[in-house]
Amino acid sequence: MSAVEARDLFRVYSTPEGHAAALQGLTLSVQEKEMLVVLGPSGSGKSTLLRVLGGLERPSAGTAKVFDADLGRLSSRRLADYRSRTTGYVEQHYSRSLDPDLTARELVGVQLGLSGAPRLERDRRAEELLERVGLADKRAARPAELSGGEQQRIAVCAALAHRPKLLLADEPTGELDAASAALVYELIGELAREHGCTTVLVSHDVESTAIADRTVHVRDGRVSEEAERGDGETLVVARGGWVRLPEELLLRARIGSRARAELGDQGIVVSAAGAQAQLGFRDGEVPATGADGNGAVLAQARGVGKTYGEGTREAAVLRELDAEFRAGRLTALTGPSGSGKTTLLHILAGLRDPSSGSVRIQGRPLAELGREDRAALRRAAIAFIPQDPSLTPFLSARENVEVALALRDLSAEEARGRALDALAAVGLAERAEQRVGRLSAGERQRVAIARALAAEAKVLLADEPTASLDEANALAVGALFGRYARERGAAVVCATHDSLVVAEADDVLAL
Repeated sequence: MSAVEARDLFRVYSTPEGHAAALQGLTLSVQEKEMLVVLGPSGSGKSTLLRVLGGLERPSAGTAKVFDADLGRLSSRRLADYRSRTTGYVEQHYSRSLDPDLTARELVGVQLGLSGAPRLERDRRAEELLERVGLADKRAARPAELSGGEQQRIAVCAALAHRPKLLLADEPTGELDAASAALVYELIGELAREHGCTTVLVSHDVESTAIADRTVHVRDGRVSEEAERGDGETLVVARGGWVRLPEELLLRARIGSRARAELGDQGIVVSAAGAQAQLGFRDGEVPATGADGNGAVLAQARGVGKTYGEGTREAAVLRELDAEFRAGRLTALTGPSGSGKTTLLHILAGLRDPSSGSVRIQGRPLAELGREDRAALRRAAIAFIPQDPSLTPFLSARENVEVALALRDLSAEEARGRALDALAAVGLAERAEQRVGRLSAGERQRVAIARALAAEAKVLLADEPTASLDEANALAVGALFGRYARERGAAVVCATHDSLVVAEADDVLAL
């Protein structure tokens, strides 16, 4: 029996810049109790599909039925009841769904409380789930006391607590290290099957397919490939012979804007036509400006320690850390969730003070700088890419980059030129004038990367910049950071769980 039936599904957004179609005739069936993993590049429509199935958006055309309920025809009241009783939803931006005043145990039990479950039952279910994800000792902690990865695991538990019939998970492990991600995937797989829950999980992480009964790839708003458990991938051939080749294969094959298709002995062979593309975004490159000063120490930490809380709640995140970050080198900052990667980046950026030790940026000790001098140093020498892009949704991608450059006293003409060049470098030249609120999470992340690149800073700090990106874009970001470091003589420090970025790094600092 089908739990989910989507037929010729369209979702079109109207903007001042014109219409943008996130889903373009997508057709998909999900059987009851099936575990489906949906993969695809940024902007392909994965998150929009989940929002339609979750009753958060209505289809523009076509039908979306879940357990025979036509979501496009339900009244607002029945749709709200569907959302609260039938579905469990793990948001991509998990931190927004966590009330900062509630403890981890209370957060997990919220949905059960809304459905009338007594306190004892809520607490018992929360304790069970927190134990399963390795956070039993964090039951009394509030979101601000948890790492990004720990918050994400709490969000997964909260979505599963009321035993939904349909679980929708949008990048549930984007901020987790490999070991923690595997734990969450295992948890989702075990609990979904234990309770007969149909699951649609959207991810960029191919490791998510380990729990899948079936995997589908979505590209350009429609299904392009699918594979059953144990079978190889099958490309979907649409009417007229349309076939969408996987972006990561094109990237690894160095196929740029032109390809040659020939009939060989074993079938159709596709190869690059003309000059081969470089490894990176095919829409643009970072211009070379020389690597003067490569090898100089641009950022330095000596004996850095950082503790949070007081008394019995005191926890040490960093202890006696010594590190140097040199011009012309990309450093991958690795370690499990909660190991202090984000904290170290904030200390290097002068956004937090260490509890002990010292930090120097371009030889200047941050401890000796006042608030205004520290801010001036950040504008002149540091670019920071946070986990949350923090963009202005009603401005275009170009305008978001230009606003950041305006703080550095660039002329409007120079800021526009830099913004367009940086957006081209991250493969968003054609989306430069699109409002950020209409971009996918992965595209917004690339706008944040472009904003940092455009500053042309000598110290570039990036916090999990590929968490919202598919494999092809993650590979391109790693290559882009490496080139930026070498060609601009910059020190790039990237906190990451992504092996594709680590592979591009000159140095690895494990916390």
